[in-house]
Amino acid sequence: MSGRKSSATVLVVDDSALTREVISRNLIAASFTALTASNVEEAISFLGEQQVDLIITDLKMPGPSGLELVRYVKENIPETEVIMITGYPTIEGAVTAVKIGAEEYLTKPFTDEELLNAVRTALKKQKNRKTASGYGGKSRPHFKGLVGESDSMRVLFGRIEKAARADATVLISGESGTGKELVARAIHYASCRATAPFVPVNCSGIPEGLLESSLFGYVKGAFTGAAETRAGFFQSAEGGTIFLDEIGETPLSMQVKLLRFLQEKEINMVGSSRIHKVKLRIVAATNRNLEILVQKGLFREDLFFRLNIVSIIVPPLRERGDDIILLARYFAEKYANESGTQIPEFTDGTISAFLRYHWPGNVRELENIIHRIVVMEEGGKIDTRHLPPVMRTAIPHNNSTMKTLQEMEQEHIRHTLEICEGNKTHAAEILGIDRKTLREKLKKMELSG
Repeated sequence: MSGRKSSATVLVVDDSALTREVISRNLIAASFTALTASNVEEAISFLGEQQVDLIITDLKMPGPSGLELVRYVKENIPETEVIMITGYPTIEGAVTAVKIGAEEYLTKPFTDEELLNAVRTALKKQKNRKTASGYGGKSRPHFKGLVGESDSMRVLFGRIEKAARADATVLISGESGTGKELVARAIHYASCRATAPFVPVNCSGIPEGLLESSLFGYVKGAFTGAAETRAGFFQSAEGGTIFLDEIGETPLSMQVKLLRFLQEKEINMVGSSRIHKVKLRIVAATNRNLEILVQKGLFREDLFFRLNIVSIIVPPLRERGDDIILLARYFAEKYANESGTQIPEFTDGTISAFLRYHWPGNVRELENIIHRIVVMEEGGKIDTRHLPPVMRTAIPHNNSTMKTLQEMEQEHIRHTLEICEGNKTHAAEILGIDRKTLREKLKKMELSG
């Protein structure tokens, strides 16, 4: 259903046709555009085709609940606001709804005035947030947190979309900090499993002796301390996606059990002889070369082939060109908005330093640097003096020409002056010399040049 055109479009999601009709009528009377969906799956399908400013959703509905819809919206279209309504009010429900992203929580029955006040409040917050963020469009993520316009990222986005449609096992490779979990989440939330759980597991972070029971669960009395039966990560991900991060760190004994699950889609809880069928999708990730591990006998070849049905490689940040600046701006806006401070600008010297730096920690390193600067520094600009020393003095890594020590020193001085925008006092501080010594070196460079 739709009403006359307005500056705000509201989607009403409720399994009750009467409730949808009453809320829609009130919205239309208040000059909003009203659209409806009877369940979460229909709503998600609708959101893929039309832009919506606000969603009003019931909490309890047949199939996926309103909470699953809130999670989907906040993962994929975070600029859209959500109001939760329910006839079964609890403090826990309200806290959960607000925690995962709902702006308002209304208890049935509510008056027309209460509904419209909640709608106007949510839309006002949305307007303020957009004004404060100042997005220019380029830095808006294609998927949640995945920002980029480079050719390598366009290829990655295409691979994500294909993987989401295929529902096959995916192996994501890339250096630490490149965003492999973000890619896994993007695949999950763009797939038909979007309303089911996404369960991330850091395989390297679980002790070897606890890995099997953590993944497959255990029954009461299975081992000392097993005081109750507890489901594992595989059961928790039923119907959805389990993300096995750092899969290359799993011991060979566990690799056998993972291979069996991939072959049979069955698990045995520790201490039980019963077989459980589990329907889910596996997405694995690694920062190691699994083929080399296979050659060394540290990773099973048959498991590698089972995992590597769809292969996705996440490019390192240093190979993404101007994406570095897009990401820096995105993180600056994100953390400035969170802290309620002015969104900072980057000086030319800072941009130059970003583009020259090798980024061994990739996107995670960039995000941490921007976050620290926004929190700790005051002012409307991010200058090179705010950057870590190793970044301020970084020399481009693509220079393979052999040079004398004197030539290297002169290049380093010129580079430092460039990122300091000609400020000799600042450059001398970075170089670890006094201003007089810097002047003398510059004079010699002019004479030799």
